[in-house]
Amino acid sequence: MSYTIPKDVLNFFKKLEKNNDREWFNDNKPEFKTIEAKMKTIYNHLGDLMNTHDQIEKIKIFRIYRDVRFSKNKLPYKTHFSGSFARKKPELRGGYYLHIQPNNESFIATGFWQPSKEDLLRIRKEFEMDDSEMRDILNNKTFKSTWGNFVGEELKTAPKGFNKEHSAIDLIRKKQFIFTKNYTDKEVLADGFIEEVNESFKNIRPFFDYMSDVLTTNLNGESLL
Repeated sequence: MSYTIPKDVLNFFKKLEKNNDREWFNDNKPEFKTIEAKMKTIYNHLGDLMNTHDQIEKIKIFRIYRDVRFSKNKLPYKTHFSGSFARKKPELRGGYYLHIQPNNESFIATGFWQPSKEDLLRIRKEFEMDDSEMRDILNNKTFKSTWGNFVGEELKTAPKGFNKEHSAIDLIRKKQFIFTKNYTDKEVLADGFIEEVNESFKNIRPFFDYMSDVLTTNLNGESLL
């Protein structure tokens, strides 16, 4: 069976971008359901590949319907396909995300989107005490060529209780710990794309192993599990 993403997926979303209303979608719903079924198969295949090097606890395929209740944007449908992959908790931390969207806007992301208040403080305390292991991970050649550096929100100054002159303040200021990687439409439609995504996700493991160790121990290195 082929796990190559069909061109029909990107073409459908291009049409939806120009016709984002319920009447058009209902008229074209059979085409979407065919695409959705194919994409769910591909996401589940990616999950199977990831389970050869990680422990994926849950795959969540996001619905196409937008929640417009609290949004100024009242368009009813998303113009992309997306899904997340959660690692086995509580011992494994972090998550993965695959986003497929036309016009070269597809990407993968991984890391920590919304760490809890407790987790964020624990991570910052770790960096305050010793940031060398995190630096080694970020500067690793394979890691850097795959993921680059952190993206995401950060404070403009030091969080409360931390010295703004600390040598690790660039890490301590962060509120999110996210990495992203972008893809062109041509790359998304190419044979072996899903295998490439899996390999990129595999390369994040040194970071996940480190963060999982930090978040399951106290500052003395004693297990919290």
